[in-house]
Amino acid sequence: MKRRSFLTTSIIGGISMSGIGTLASGAAINPEHELHQRKVLFSMGVCTDLHHDLIKDGPERLQAFITKMNELKPDFIIQMGDFCIPKPANQPIMDIWNQFKGPKYHVIGNHDIDGGFTHDQVVDFWNAKGKYYSFDAHNYHFIVLNGNERLPGNTAKGYPNSIAQEQRDWLKKDLDRTNLPVIVFCHQGIDNDLDGLKEGNLIRILFDRANKKAGFQKVQLVLSGHHHEDYLNHYNNVNYLQINSISYQFAHLKKGYAFELTAEPLWALITVYDNGVIAVKGKQSVYKETRTPDELADYDGYPTVPYISDRMIKVEAKK
Repeated sequence: MKRRSFLTTSIIGGISMSGIGTLASGAAINPEHELHQRKVLFSMGVCTDLHHDLIKDGPERLQAFITKMNELKPDFIIQMGDFCIPKPANQPIMDIWNQFKGPKYHVIGNHDIDGGFTHDQVVDFWNAKGKYYSFDAHNYHFIVLNGNERLPGNTAKGYPNSIAQEQRDWLKKDLDRTNLPVIVFCHQGIDNDLDGLKEGNLIRILFDRANKKAGFQKVQLVLSGHHHEDYLNHYNNVNYLQINSISYQFAHLKKGYAFELTAEPLWALITVYDNGVIAVKGKQSVYKETRTPDELADYDGYPTVPYISDRMIKVEAKK
């Protein structure tokens, strides 16, 4: 993979680290002007892919996130999977997580069932609301999906990455039941067909139909982890935001793979304003190791970067 230092600009709009971005029309956005005296509806702290069971400094990385969140005081925090397996030795991780002085939510990732653990065991150990669930807060509806189901008859090796029919039926009914704007969380990218959710296209169609039925941009934002990347996509009037790993990326080498740990943990603070702006403030870091071009292999996916980009996403307000 070729190293490129750049900032992703989405189709719908993103802000550069200098604070100036563009809309799809090409008009400049000044975040300070756009958000001046606007009302904050809520904010959330987001991290993903700690992989405590695969790295050595998981407690330190998580503690840095929790300490900062207690300082910033978002309305809630959420971790988006690949957190820790539900074994007693990982209780210190849960103790750190529970230091946050506010509501806390969980998304199940594929590595959270390593070692033969079940989804129910993960839910119990984390004290999560469920394998998949939804909740209302701050006049928004939040949906947490579980993309780790195995379809009947699927005996393929590797991690399952499906949302089975029962959960899809639940999702459709859940979307129909709410009149609030919606934010969705799923460990695997619903927009990433390279290594994302197998039923991604089916779920995207559900979101598109929900928006058309509602007559406004009901499903505003879909967040994912899993891919350890940094990007924003816009399909059928829905924004798909990938949150980079708090810990590391896989280096695609000419001879296999290697962990590339970031020097500092990564996370995002996401703030939703009353004028239809969702502002993402990300963390910056560098990799602990530098790979030479001779070591790196070509890769068809999104670039490997040691940061979470600042962005400003504009959504349609409810009519």
